[in-house]
Amino acid sequence: HATYLINLGATDPELYDKSVAALRNTMAAAQAIAAEGVVFHLGSHLGRGLDAALPQVAEALTSVLETCDPASHTQLVIENSAGAGGTMGVGLDEIELILDALGRPPRVGVCLDTCHLWASGVDVSDPGRVDALMAEVDERFGLHRLVCLHVNDAAVALGSNRDRHAEVGKGVIGKGLGAILGHPAVQDMAAIMETPGDDEDVPYTRGMRALRRIHKAGVQARSTERAGA
Repeated sequence: HATYLINLGATDPELYDKSVAALRNTMAAAQAIAAEGVVFHLGSHLGRGLDAALPQVAEALTSVLETCDPASHTQLVIENSAGAGGTMGVGLDEIELILDALGRPPRVGVCLDTCHLWASGVDVSDPGRVDALMAEVDERFGLHRLVCLHVNDAAVALGSNRDRHAEVGKGVIGKGLGAILGHPAVQDMAAIMETPGDDEDVPYTRGMRALRRIHKAGVQARSTERAGA
């Protein structure tokens, strides 16, 4: 994951240049260790709107891609945002605009964060809404570009546009995460928790166990749905 300080929508030339350099350096390090991808946030358009910031975002990402080693398969992976503070990439439509501005290069993928989806108004605990989400992903830029999930519970209300993660199973989504974890499109996909770990002696143990239980229940629920269809 690239540093959160990157802002490709910065209006300060020095901050913009540092942001591009930081993303370029992170990609270089990732390629050196043969990482599959670098997940990053686009940053904020600072109230100007995405259309105004889009040219400089596209220029930044193009310049990073141009410095990549052609022999490497490390991808740039755009993460959706929760929508606070004029952040870019809130909805799939915004991610599609950015991909179009880049010419849809194969080396650019997408990561969906469950907490960010929830905060931006997408009810990931509703199987029907998750089905619609995956159909929209496929229609807008293809399921093949969805390469990673960030699986986080939420400490905020649906549609609050606030980025507040909660330990898996202890937030407002809770067991409802099974609706997205059980979807057939994500079964072979990397799924990463971004929480502090609520057990200092053995961090992440409870969260991982909860995640496995929720995933198993979600897969079983999907199987039951298909059998009854």
